Amino acid sequence: MRPDRRTFLKASLLAGGGLALEAFVGAPARAAAASNAASGGQAAAASAVLTAFVSIAPDGRVTIVAKNPEIGQGVKTSLPMIIADELDCDWDAVRIVQADADLARYGVQVAGGSTSTPNNWLPLRQTGAAARAMLLQAAAQHWSVPVAELSTAKSRIMHATSGRSCGYGDVANAAAQLAPPAPGSVPLKKPEEFTIIGRPVAGFDGPRVLRGEPLFGIDTRLPGMLYAAYEVAPAHGGRLVQADIAAAKAAPGVRHVVPIKGDGNADTGLADGVAIVATHWWLANQARRKLVAEWDVSAAKGHSTERYRARAQAALDAGGGQELRREGDPDAALAAAAKRVAARYDYPFLAHGTLEPQNCTALFKDGRIEIWAPSQTPARGRELVQKMLGLPALDAVTVHVTRAGGGFGRRLLNDYMLQAAAIAHALPGTPIQLIWSREDDIRRDYYRPAGWHGFEAALDAKGRLTAFTDHFVTFGEGTRVTRAGDLTLTMPPADLIPNVRFSQTAMPTVLTTGWLRAPGSNALCFASQSFLDEVALAAGKDLPALMLELVGEARVIAPPGGRGAPFDTVRARSVIEKVLQASHWAAQAPARVAGAPARAKGFAFYFCHQGYFAEVVEASVAGTEVTVHKVWVAGDVGRHIVNPFGAENQVRGAIIDGLAQALMGQSIEVVDGAVQQSNFHDFRLARMPITPEIEIAWVRSDHPPTGLGEPALPPVIPALTNAIFAATGRRIRSLPVRLG
Repeated sequence: MRPDRRTFLKASLLAGGGLALEAFVGAPARAAAASNAASGGQAAAASAVLTAFVSIAPDGRVTIVAKNPEIGQGVKTSLPMIIADELDCDWDAVRIVQADADLARYGVQVAGGSTSTPNNWLPLRQTGAAARAMLLQAAAQHWSVPVAELSTAKSRIMHATSGRSCGYGDVANAAAQLAPPAPGSVPLKKPEEFTIIGRPVAGFDGPRVLRGEPLFGIDTRLPGMLYAAYEVAPAHGGRLVQADIAAAKAAPGVRHVVPIKGDGNADTGLADGVAIVATHWWLANQARRKLVAEWDVSAAKGHSTERYRARAQAALDAGGGQELRREGDPDAALAAAAKRVAARYDYPFLAHGTLEPQNCTALFKDGRIEIWAPSQTPARGRELVQKMLGLPALDAVTVHVTRAGGGFGRRLLNDYMLQAAAIAHALPGTPIQLIWSREDDIRRDYYRPAGWHGFEAALDAKGRLTAFTDHFVTFGEGTRVTRAGDLTLTMPPADLIPNVRFSQTAMPTVLTTGWLRAPGSNALCFASQSFLDEVALAAGKDLPALMLELVGEARVIAPPGGRGAPFDTVRARSVIEKVLQASHWAAQAPARVAGAPARAKGFAFYFCHQGYFAEVVEASVAGTEVTVHKVWVAGDVGRHIVNPFGAENQVRGAIIDGLAQALMGQSIEVVDGAVQQSNFHDFRLARMPITPEIEIAWVRSDHPPTGLGEPALPPVIPALTNAIFAATGRRIRSLPVRLG
């Protein structure tokens, strides 16, 4: 086919024969903006272009390229399922390969923000449908019959009138010679015609993971590879002054000790450090003890969590703050209130705790660098490496995207990639695998920021919520907050009542911060829904009744300034009513038995990442011990669940993550910029005993599907704390939950 700039689809002949189809399809503006934000705002103009790649070999084998990184959320399986269904191919014979980082070819490649499904749903369906149409056209020409007389199923084309049939591979070469149709011109399947979408499918890599095959970044092996550990300052914001490397260099197995000067921007760039390179990672890590380094940590002096807490409370006492949003006259409504409710809530810094620690493998040779990395933003990392090394063109950097052993937002930042690239650049011709120790991983994270809220609400004589204010204390400088430290200005009950004020006070920190699963919402939902439970009690009702009252009549509420997704009250009401029904919320609570643990249910609702979720937690409290017995979940993420198996896994994982944040004592404490936690003994992850029974109900609405990696997490934490209050009368206004 001749190049045609007006053509959205491009077909070509595979080497050895067969059809290759690339699709250049513009993503929706909102989706492109979300992907751009998740990649650090550095995407080029081509970032709004999505590229899918499908090939059909002469033997009929279908290969689909997985464009986005796989971090356990299942997109390596679910996105190809979308193409395969419209292509009408045999899913059991599909081969999936992971794409390298290539902004020009694939557009933004991001695993974050629960954007993969909404960004790709329509373009990938159009790609699969176009490929099927080309195969049908090729078969019709070969048999000299009308296309309308042909049908397809499981990678075969049938002509019922003559009884003839052929495999896709039989006409792939001929199809490759055809001009692809315009994506929007090809009819898409009706939902009732789906054969793969909506079918529970095990993860494509699942059997290989179970067999322990090398899929993850840490599994990368190259001939002649050496292993590196990277020593950095003991406190955040520290700089290297000098290093005596003699003893470390003489340690067993050590081949090189390389001091590396960073770029002065430890938040997004390369931190000062000393690389110890050895024949085995254990030897490199052991040799760190022999390193004598002097660090300037003066910038971290006074940056301690105790001081942060004191400053936050002082800011709340002082009031004021920078006003972020005001609707109506909240002060007048508070003054005229029949009842006023006020409370303060807070939550700590959190680490990500990915099971696979940060790692990256790099080889610099002949002015080019090749990288193997489990990154959530590989194209962004590629750009950063090119800039850091001063390479003349982006093509001098190749990033192979490996499977990641957990991401949760940690791998949106590429500090480990920069470190590995800097070490490899200093040792050209030698493959270098950098691995962080677990202590490195906990102490050098991009933490979910801590936050403090001073809430106040007004109720009128009829118990209706008339005003809501939140003074939020976060981190930053002036009006600019640290990464992931911002306040969601549409947080309920904003836009649902007439009088609202959000204000903010920011204080500086040396800690590097970043996005954690359900960024912002994971903390804001706990604080706001727990406080609204207090408001509901003061109004003489329960939280579900208050939320249904606030949701009110059917309407779609546009976000301020058109930024973000609109809020559909019908969808909100539907999930609330569904979870109340599923959990038998209205049923009489059982009478308490003397000496038995107090047991009760709690509720919460939230809308984030385009998903509507309402959840009920049933928990009991015996002394200081909390046991979660069951969690009911009702979620609306659109009409179609692409892969129910993967979708339920995401919801269950989100519930367990949220419970761990609340119940496992998770908190990052800092003294003079040095993180005090170091491993899973003092930053504990979820264990099997905290895992409850989880019942999931989907509310199908007539909307395109949205993502599931994040929106199920936020409500479970306030549903838990509200259950604890219902059982004991004790409010949990600070995380993690501590009853001792």
